[in-house]
Amino acid sequence: MIIIIMRPTLGIGRLAVASSALLVVMLAGWSYFRPRSQPPVSVRPARAETAAASAASRRPLRVAMSAAFVSERGVPVYNEIVTYMAEKSGVPLELITGLAYTTINQMLEAGAVDYGFICGYPYVLAHDQPVPKVELVAAPVPKSPRYLHRPIYFSDLIVRKDSPLKTLEDLRGRTYVYNEETSNSGYNMPRSHLVKLGLTKGFFGKVLRSGSHEASIRMVAQGLADASFVDSLVLDYDRANGGEANQVRVIDSIGPAGIVPFVVSASTPPAVTARLKASLLTMHEDARGREILDQAFLERFAEVSDADYDGIRAMKKAAEEARFLVIE
Repeated sequence: MIIIIMRPTLGIGRLAVASSALLVVMLAGWSYFRPRSQPPVSVRPARAETAAASAASRRPLRVAMSAAFVSERGVPVYNEIVTYMAEKSGVPLELITGLAYTTINQMLEAGAVDYGFICGYPYVLAHDQPVPKVELVAAPVPKSPRYLHRPIYFSDLIVRKDSPLKTLEDLRGRTYVYNEETSNSGYNMPRSHLVKLGLTKGFFGKVLRSGSHEASIRMVAQGLADASFVDSLVLDYDRANGGEANQVRVIDSIGPAGIVPFVVSASTPPAVTARLKASLLTMHEDARGREILDQAFLERFAEVSDADYDGIRAMKKAAEEARFLVIE
């Protein structure tokens, strides 16, 4: 069974899927965006080969999506990927979206969510604890030549197409919008870049929080903010699908950095993870898998190591050493 809990563009509210209601009550106090639900999709489990896999096959494992390599507009693509994994591995899964980055991390750490498509910065925060709370499974490799057939991405600084602004320095005193504080491309990378250029406290006239990259793109396109650093993958996808990304232009780019990974909670049975990992890593080898990857503008999924996220750690450290933790 796959249950999709979707996040609308803006707004905060309650989760509207009955199967997740008890979980949300238990996790009271965590913030989330109001979701929409779609009918569940049934997946018949294959014969379990181990006790752990057998236990997993009796209940759906939860796959949370917080960071997107396609944007909120592409949530159906995540449904396709999770459905594919469930069918290939025989492991029943439910897809959960609509939760903030920090909420997903807390749920992964508590074992309330088993897997997650999460941002690289939250991965570092969860992994670099005395006892790591999550581990890497795999990561997507974008199809565009810009990404050099590697699991990397960039943070692109956007302004309206008709904006006179040409450089980051031109943004002094202007209105800047970001998605959320634990985003790598929306906060960690720009924060470090501002430190490097000496454009720290008091540089912007006003700083706004949008809640998502897609919302940041929309706010810039509509003139509600002058600029934003956004995930290059989200920008690519939104532009290709006729979104408001077509009303903005890129004036700067930073990176690359380790791309948003698929991770597993430390409490999840390894045997189950091995089956799901195999389904991702071989996805590009069959017609149906390639069709889904094409929808997400991905070449394949690849293995990644913890060292691939050292660049994110370095940017975090630079901001800490400069005592510039809040963009303002």
